[in-house]
Amino acid sequence: MSISIKINETLSTISATEWNLLAGNQFPFIQYEFLIALENHGAVGKEFGWLPHYFLAYEDEHLIGAIPAYIKFNSYGEFVFDWAWADAYQRSNLRYYPKLVTSIPYTPATGPRILVNEDKRYKEIADILIQAILSFSTKMNISSYHCLFTNNKDTAYFAESENFMMRLGCQFHWTNQNYKDFPDYLDQLTSKKRKQIKRERRIVKEQGIEFEILNGHSATDEHWEIYHRFYESTFERKSGMPTLSKSFFQEIAQTMSENIVLVFAKYQDEYVASAFNLRGTDALYGRHWGCSEDFDNLHFEACYYQGLEYCINNGLKYFEPGAQGEHKIARGFLPTKTWSAHWIAHPQFKQSIEHFLKHETEGILQYIEDLNQHSPFK
Repeated sequence: MSISIKINETLSTISATEWNLLAGNQFPFIQYEFLIALENHGAVGKEFGWLPHYFLAYEDEHLIGAIPAYIKFNSYGEFVFDWAWADAYQRSNLRYYPKLVTSIPYTPATGPRILVNEDKRYKEIADILIQAILSFSTKMNISSYHCLFTNNKDTAYFAESENFMMRLGCQFHWTNQNYKDFPDYLDQLTSKKRKQIKRERRIVKEQGIEFEILNGHSATDEHWEIYHRFYESTFERKSGMPTLSKSFFQEIAQTMSENIVLVFAKYQDEYVASAFNLRGTDALYGRHWGCSEDFDNLHFEACYYQGLEYCINNGLKYFEPGAQGEHKIARGFLPTKTWSAHWIAHPQFKQSIEHFLKHETEGILQYIEDLNQHSPFK
């Protein structure tokens, strides 16, 4: 049987069942419910410059492979920074935008990008999908294709391809070594770091702050109203753009109830801060934080320690609290490599970027090695 390719500009033409058979349930951001909610509430589309294009592989009318992609007219919300590349194109009177990106919008979390329902046919179907993407990019005069935050399987696939260059990044992730409880975790740290965390948590408690953890079932519309005010306030302070609407969060609270981990901080019976997380089958992903008042160490408690304790209590193996942040090392989040794959249409720019990536990779490897010298573990 031959494999045919379709390119859909919305996920709504595909059933949730057939998409999730490819996506699986391990990684929440690639699931139908998350991606369609982005579409339904305007987080992707013309306003923010993320135009969905789903590359779909069919065999005998059955969906057997897929790659979600977005035509981009900017580099916002990607967390793999290529502004310098765009500037270089502009200085040469060339267009860098539009480009094509496979990424979860506004989400710097590693996960599957090439979705295939049969492991034994992974390379065969991946080759056909990627060839379709590159042909589409050439036909549409798109400068480049970028696949961001690839998991181990997809990283190995792209690394073997002559068409792609690999880019190394660094985040800070935590691994659960089967800790019995939070004190058991603390026992694995050096005395200095253990005392620091105990002191930070004690200060939060002494300020009279209490915590609630809700999922999609237990969070009410009032909770989402309060949370979204906190979410927007963070972007207002940083002069950013809050792309996720309250209705987006309310939709995934209904469709992904068990994946929601919403941490609320309460002071004198008033909510003063919140941290939004999503959980997969074995990992917790920290995403957004906001507050109405400043309290000592509240950010550390809401965004890190509550999440760590949740992972330990619920048997989750990993905690990815988001991009950047060397301060996370002292709290047990260790330097972790992240990868992205890049195809550049222009031959001379491909050569220049390849040279840039070689030196950048050497620098990041040294950076990771240096950071590992500061591990808080015994």
